[in-house]
Amino acid sequence: MNRKETTKFLGNLLSDRFAGLGKYWAREVSIDYGTTDVKRVDFMQFEPAGVTRVSDIEKGIFICYEVKSCKQDVYSGSGLNFLGEKNYIVTTMKCYKDMLPDLRDGTFFSHLHEVNPDSSSNFGIMVAIPSESEVADEFENPTDIDYENKNWKLVVMQNCNIGRRKRSMMELLFCMLRSGQ
Repeated sequence: MNRKETTKFLGNLLSDRFAGLGKYWAREVSIDYGTTDVKRVDFMQFEPAGVTRVSDIEKGIFICYEVKSCKQDVYSGSGLNFLGEKNYIVTTMKCYKDMLPDLRDGTFFSHLHEVNPDSSSNFGIMVAIPSESEVADEFENPTDIDYENKNWKLVVMQNCNIGRRKRSMMELLFCMLRSGQ
């Protein structure tokens, strides 16, 4: 499977998580549209604390997802726009394993703040694995992406702690609305 197909597969797998009532999300969300510094978030989700009171909505958080098919994609210079309280890289197990040394020695964090100084350092990593597989087994021996013959799921390999958001709720909700999913 090539990079484009892998990216599409991961994006479809992620959008399956958003199905159902009470899920507020958009894909290809442009931030700072109309400026020379436009940023695009692959997927953005808004998670309100509730929907019956204004204060519940105002206590909601934004989760940004950046889909990366391989390590070269991670370091391509595009994406990594971590603007939410929570942020995730969505990738393959192979890419995750390839990134681990850079995550441990600080190379990734240096790259993140070089390409996007406004990005949050609060992020986690989700990987695709076959539904019937165990995470430890997949880490030891990753299954090649084959979406036609297996059911897949996303698992969190690195949790994301909630951080602070620099953008207003109104701005981000408007950007999500403008993207039209």
